[in-house]
Amino acid sequence: MSPKQTGRTPSGSEVSSHPGLIAGLRAEYGAGPVVGVSRPRLTWQVHTDDVEWRQEAIEIERRDGDGKVERTVVDTSQQVFVSWPFDDLRSRDRIVVRVRCSSGGRWTKFSQPLLIEVGLLEQEDWRAAFISPTRVGGMTGCAPLLFTDVELGVGIVGARLYVTARGVHRCSINGAPVSEDVLAPGWTSYHERLHVQTYDVTALLRPGSNRLEALVGNGWYRGQLVFPGNRSSYGDRLGLLAQLEVEYDDGRRQLFGTDESWRACASGILADDLYDGQYTDARLPLTSLGSESAAEPVVVAGADRLVLEVSTAPPVRVTEVLPAQSVSRSPAGGLLFDFGQNVVGWVRLTVHDQARGTEVTIRHAEVLEHGELATRPLRSAKATCRYILAGGRDETLVPLFTFSGFRYAEVSGVAEGDIVSAEALILGSDLERTGWFSSSEPLVQRFHDNVVWSARGNFLSVPMDCPQRDERLGWTGDIQVFSPTAGFLFDTCGFLASWLRDLTIEQRPDGGVPYIVPDVLPTPDHAAAGWGDAATVVPWVLFQQFADLELLRRQYPSMRRWVEKVASVAGPDHLWIGGDQFGDWLDPTAPPEDAAQVQADPEVVATAHYARSVAILAKAAAALGFSDEARLHRQHAHSIRRAFTAAYVTADGHVRSDCQTVYALAISWHLLSDDRQRRGAGRRLAELVRAADYRVSTGFLGTPMILDALCEAGEPELAHRMLLQTECPSWLYPVTMGATTIWERWDSMLPDGSVNPGSMTSFNHYAYGAVADWLHRRVAGLAPLEPGYRRVRIAPLITGQLPTAAAAHRSPYGMIRVRWRVLEDGVEVEVDLPPGVSAELCVPGTETVELIGHGRHIRRNHHFIISDQRLRGSCPLQPEREAGRAPRLRASCDGSSMTAFDVWLSD
Repeated sequence: MSPKQTGRTPSGSEVSSHPGLIAGLRAEYGAGPVVGVSRPRLTWQVHTDDVEWRQEAIEIERRDGDGKVERTVVDTSQQVFVSWPFDDLRSRDRIVVRVRCSSGGRWTKFSQPLLIEVGLLEQEDWRAAFISPTRVGGMTGCAPLLFTDVELGVGIVGARLYVTARGVHRCSINGAPVSEDVLAPGWTSYHERLHVQTYDVTALLRPGSNRLEALVGNGWYRGQLVFPGNRSSYGDRLGLLAQLEVEYDDGRRQLFGTDESWRACASGILADDLYDGQYTDARLPLTSLGSESAAEPVVVAGADRLVLEVSTAPPVRVTEVLPAQSVSRSPAGGLLFDFGQNVVGWVRLTVHDQARGTEVTIRHAEVLEHGELATRPLRSAKATCRYILAGGRDETLVPLFTFSGFRYAEVSGVAEGDIVSAEALILGSDLERTGWFSSSEPLVQRFHDNVVWSARGNFLSVPMDCPQRDERLGWTGDIQVFSPTAGFLFDTCGFLASWLRDLTIEQRPDGGVPYIVPDVLPTPDHAAAGWGDAATVVPWVLFQQFADLELLRRQYPSMRRWVEKVASVAGPDHLWIGGDQFGDWLDPTAPPEDAAQVQADPEVVATAHYARSVAILAKAAAALGFSDEARLHRQHAHSIRRAFTAAYVTADGHVRSDCQTVYALAISWHLLSDDRQRRGAGRRLAELVRAADYRVSTGFLGTPMILDALCEAGEPELAHRMLLQTECPSWLYPVTMGATTIWERWDSMLPDGSVNPGSMTSFNHYAYGAVADWLHRRVAGLAPLEPGYRRVRIAPLITGQLPTAAAAHRSPYGMIRVRWRVLEDGVEVEVDLPPGVSAELCVPGTETVELIGHGRHIRRNHHFIISDQRLRGSCPLQPEREAGRAPRLRASCDGSSMTAFDVWLSD
């Protein structure tokens, strides 16, 4: 039901003060002040100690730049993605919004003001044109500099630079970078849409002449993608589109756009590639200043039918800097820097007093093998940065238009004593951290920390599979299984909303979904179970976690088209047979060079996913109010489940191919028809787990479900024993081998320290980290029941394997915290809920469900006794805050303090 807009002003009785505070006000996805819509939705949190707080109405105030103020009151309990109550905004509008709320007739104070700025919404807003260097062949290898000079008057009061590129850009004005963004505009389906960045450049301009320039690199547009030597997937001509708009105190406006008056020259970046690295000659300029005599004209190119839009995703930035932890010599004599953590980004090296023309080389790798850089997992990617030095007292070497996945860097060409510092600059989409988990078991804690690091490294413009080899693609199957974990740990809503735009663009006319998004693969078929199901799963997960109903509405046609595609393949028998299937990719039995040769029957896996996607579609239709469609989809899902059990399940619950994955899917997704099948399948799954000595036997698709299935089958002890197994294959085996991120294979590194011989051997691949969702929901016991965590279930899973655990999640309504611990005489559960959130609390050992509201709740059950001497210790929690920022992790590179971060963050 939509909020009721009254248009009234609070009466005198209503303006009595309430001590609550409105915090966290943001528009749309909150990636910055700039939005790309005319009716931005608003979200906020309420901070109050009043346990009787119930939001009844809101007042929204809009203040325009000319001082005009408009207010409206809306009767609503909503505080997440609240509809815009005023007239549409237009391109370039800059307004200030405040919100206050009432409960029991008492109004809070207004929130702090929120600046909302609207980007360029219409094609007609652009006066600029794409420009490219003239000599495409002669400048293919280097990153061109495109520049112009503009004359400005006195009295500048505001200026905006709107910019995008075919390639990746770094823009500057008068020699100063316009932002901290990296690899902008990011990767989208370039043939259809480009993200536009909007920068406030007022402080960089001055009266008189101003130099506006952009360095443009190959990036995803013209660099290598997928195959060695496969360049220029979107075109062989780099381009820039920029528009500078200047406002003066007397109301005048000036507009300068890229056109034929711009010029181009070569830069000191002689070669750049995302896979191979960057070659920089520091003797040559990275600025156009002083290079005017060597400049050439530019070519004006059309934008065709490109959609230019403001991104909903945060930009890629340097999010952290890690100093090298140690330096050593390899057996071959190489100078090796160990940063203590497998990361994604750049090495920044500062050297002292080197001769002009000295060449320094930096090679990257995730692990060492026999003491040397293990570069075989990189396949054809060179992951090498070379620098020719300008010479001087101190010189800092850092690339711009590449990135590598690495823990180790080998430096050659400079003596160890001449290196001032070596640092890892960590790159990633600048997502807000929203979820934490803490455990008293160090290996489990380190595993969860590894999940976080893998998400940070692979969420770089798109959700990549891996960051180091000649791939780094948006594989749909990987994010399909990982999206629940990701959405708990980070605010992924805007990031994945952008990626889903590209999934819809790339979706085939028959509804097929490509294996990767954006799609650059010559794929003959586009219907792979678990991969194409990203079209249904990811939108539904985002709706559950962030309550973005409009995103679900936008994606619903794509979801339906995917289901219709699979239905056309399955036919009236409702069984998905044949086609190109990845299956339960990379289960432990798969040969090194045949990841699809696995235990689980691909037909069983495919039909299970078919049933799940149709069930999700039914739920989505119901949420959107499409009751007739919801009923039809529910009937369809029921027919598939009946076909599944008839074809693949015996009366006593044995599932075809009899392996952990098929039981995990059948049990978790409620595909079995009666209690006999459910009991039989649960018993058989438990037998298989015991027979494997609690080792994992699942691949990409079964792994996220296996522990949930054991819990559903009444075997939580087995689930915990499986989690805590340290022998390979298991989640903790890589941790015992020193892993600091999640591996692609269960045995990416063999017990003797050698690298798995398979050609697909990434040491930073988040898919198997999908089980962290189980840690959040089951072990800590924090699970959403209503979209956006408006209602949650608190039901910790305590079996005697762990003495304590905790989780915290900054939901759209505020911070939710759960911590439990085993006492000498029972168990204690502590819960904090923000205003607007309610919970079903199930204390272990009790059969009652208690309904609780916001505030702190502590419950003890002295009848729940676990006699296990291992249950000693604590879950250390220490707060850390940064001024003006969301709380961040304090993490050490050796992992020793990884359990010491705070999940009890004060708001």
